[in-house]
Formats: sequence, structure tokens, C-alpha cells
Amino acid sequence: MSALKVKGDRVFYQRFFRLAAINVLSNLMVPLASLLDMAFLGHLPDIDQLAGVALATVLFNYLYWTFGFLRMGTTGLTAQAIGRDDPDEVMLIGLRNGLIALVAGIGMVLLQEPLRVIGFALLNATAEVKAAGQAYYSALIWGAPATLLNMTLVGWFLGREQSSKVLLLSAVSNGSKVVLEYLFVVQWGWQSAGAGSATTVSQYLMLFVGAWLVCRDRTLRHTIPNLRQRLLDATALKASVALNGAIVVRTFAFVSTFAVFTNLSSAMGTTVLTANALMLQVVSLAAYFIDGLAFATETMAGVFYGKNNLAQLALLVRVSGMTSLGLGLTFAIAFIAMPNFLFGLLTNHSEIVELIRDQVPWLLGILGFGSIAYMLDGYFLGLTQAKIIQKSALIATLIGFAPIAAIAGFLQNVHLLWFALTIFMAARALTLALQVPKTFRFKSSC
Repeated sequence: MSALKVKGDRVFYQRFFRLAAINVLSNLMVPLASLLDMAFLGHLPDIDQLAGVALATVLFNYLYWTFGFLRMGTTGLTAQAIGRDDPDEVMLIGLRNGLIALVAGIGMVLLQEPLRVIGFALLNATAEVKAAGQAYYSALIWGAPATLLNMTLVGWFLGREQSSKVLLLSAVSNGSKVVLEYLFVVQWGWQSAGAGSATTVSQYLMLFVGAWLVCRDRTLRHTIPNLRQRLLDATALKASVALNGAIVVRTFAFVSTFAVFTNLSSAMGTTVLTANALMLQVVSLAAYFIDGLAFATETMAGVFYGKNNLAQLALLVRVSGMTSLGLGLTFAIAFIAMPNFLFGLLTNHSEIVELIRDQVPWLLGILGFGSIAYMLDGYFLGLTQAKIIQKSALIATLIGFAPIAAIAGFLQNVHLLWFALTIFMAARALTLALQVPKTFRFKSSC
């Protein structure tokens, strides 16, 4: 019995770290490409271009991550269907969410003008920064259908433990984005509009490759015609709406926190906005890295949950939790130890690097607590228990972040603003961790 357990644990570790390694490599391309974006824009003579992109990103976070369930909900449901050995449901999940993605993406393109007017009216910035942000927005909005469809494809491939395909898609998207952005921004001088255009083209290239990967699977091609009548099944759609609705609320709270953070940073001046945007890029870099572990956790949690293997769930939380925390603290310590060198790669404006050097110790708490929060997000998404994630996000935003952020804005105190974000991450980690023991005792619905 002991030998069987050792062998089972070895298989578990191999499976987890193989998935995690591929996911980390895939995820890492996203923030690295974003950091290069910042570097291209940050070395332009006009710093308003970088600030404008940071401002417009707030709006796109709302637009795109409102539909974050297309990635998050797809992975957990797909993994559970695989755990139940239900290939038809695996296919139906991808088709249903793909249809939602297509309709929503086209809707964003058609409504781009009112979305632009309302969005930028709510954001605080100088006229020059807003102009740069609107140029970025006008180029990027045309990529909405591809971006949302790609979310679905990534979630579906992750749920099927096909991380190598996600890695390929990430390489295509982010590799082409960097090349095009260098061409558009540095060589052709399109500034923020060039950054938006590069991202749009890269998303359509990613979608083309993703569609090719799906179409070359002969089993899937023969399965789709037989599932048309079940595509709009009322019971399945009702369950999907309940799950996706909770994820939308969670994502809205999460994005709102960072939107308020960025908007308050902007109210403190362009230098503070730019410095905070660069520090948030580091948080994003670490988060994407940790999300590689969270995605592996999400996939394996879904499969174990589908099989009702609660013992493996407990092992999964321990291994993923310790590894995630180690990664988060490593990132924080590296940037705290070498702020001049690392942030100097992103901008040559000395006043911004000097401000960052004063603020960078906040990364220790944000990435320490954040690493646990991101991992547990993945765990509960794999179980499709989105209500738990929704409640945690609302508590963290409304009780943890909002009161302190309001005081920081009133006092115009940037350190208090970073403290608010630290409390937000701590509240998420704590509220999610308190729910974990319950998942080892029974199998409940989302």
C-alpha cells in the first residue's frame, strides 16, 4: 500500500509540474510582451504616450475581463467533463462559450463609440494623456472578437490538459505583437495607436492558429454536427449562466480595484501614474507566472472533482500553495533588491525610477498574499465554485481596499494607496483559504 502511494504521489508531481511548467512558459510571454510594450513607449520623448496606454488599459480591463468567464468557466467545466468521461459535453462547453464570445466581440465593435465616450469621461487625466489613450483604444477595439474567442480557446485547451497548444498560441500572439509593435511604434512612429494596432493584429493571428488546431482534430470535426440540437439545451445554459454570472461579479470587483487604483494614481499626477503603471506591470508579470501554477491547479482540481477524488485535492492545494508562495516572494525580493537596474530597463526617465525605488517594498506584501490568492482562485474555479470566489472578491474590494483607497485619494498619499492594494490581496487570500477545508469533506455544486 505504501509503495502504491509513493508511486501515485510521483505520478501526481510529474503531472502537476509538467502542466505548470508549460503553463508558466505560456503565461510568461504575455507580461514579457507587455513589458516590452512599456519599454518601447517608455523610451519615447513624450511620456504621455505611455500614460495614455496605461489609462486606456483600465477601460479594456473592464471590457474584456467582464467576459473573463470565457476562459475561467470553460476550463473548470471542461476538466470536470473529462473527469466524468463525457466527450460530448467537452465539445458542447467549447461551442457554447465560443458562441457567446463571438456575439459579445461583435457587439463591442458595433458599440465602440459610446463605449469610448463613456469610458474616457470617467477617467481622470490630462488632455494629452487622454488623447494618447483614445488613439490606443480606437486601434485595439477592432480586436475584440478575436480576443474573446481566444479566451474561450485557451480555457478549453487548458481544461483538456493540452497546455502545449496554449503555449503555441501564446507564442504566436505575443511574438507577433512584439515584432509588430517594434515596427509600428519604434520604426514608423505610430506611438500609442501603433501599440493598439500591433495587439489587434496579433490576436487575429492567434485566433487563426487556434481555429486550425481545432479543425485538424478529426474526432471533433465529426462530433460537432451531432451536437447541434444540444447546443442550446436550457438546463445546461441555466447552469452556465449561474457559474458565469458569479465569475463576472468576481472579475468586475477585481478589475474595479485596479481601475480605481490607476485612476487615483492619475489624479496624483502623470509621474505617479507612470511609476505606478510600471510597478503594476511587475505585479502582472508575477501574477502571470503564478497563474501558470494556478491553471495547472484549476485543470487538475476539475478532473479530481469530476472523479470525486478528494484526497488528491488536498495534496494539490498543499503543493500548489507552497510553490506559488515561493514564486511570489522570489519576484518581490528580486525587484526590491535591484530597482534601479530592473525598472531602468523599462524607462529612462530618472524621476520615475526614483519614485519607484521609494515604493517598491510594497511588492513583498502584494505578491506574498497575492500568490496564495491567485492559486486559490484557480483551485475554486476548477471546482466551479464561483460563488466562493465572488464573495471573496467583494469582501476584498469593498471592505479591504475601498476605505483605505478613499483616504489615500483624499490625502493624495501614494504609499497609502499601495497599502490599500496590499490589504486587498491579503483579504482575498484569507477569505479563500478559510473555505478550503470544506472542499475536502463533501462534493457540492457551484
